[in-house]
Amino acid sequence: MSMREIQQAITTAGLTQKDLQNLIEFTQEYKVRRSKELVFAGDNVVVVQKTKRTPGVVKEIKLTRAVVAMRGSIYNVPLSMIEPA
Repeated sequence: MSMREIQQAITTAGLTQKDLQNLIEFTQEYKVRRSKELVFAGDNVVVVQKTKRTPGVVKEIKLTRAVVAMRGSIYNVPLSMIEPA
């Protein structure tokens, strides 16, 4: 399914505010699950923020966060903000 089809389905579904909030929560949880499946310690990743993308290396994966080395420092980053490089 393409992004356009997904957007059209959401637009025409007549969802309530509660339904939309549930959809947002589902997509956030799905992003975390996908990150856990795709990212392992030692992998090069990109930490995605609103206005920038910072490269780094995963040092450790925790339940909901990863320890990432970037720009000479170590950070605890939510898995939802991490993408494989």
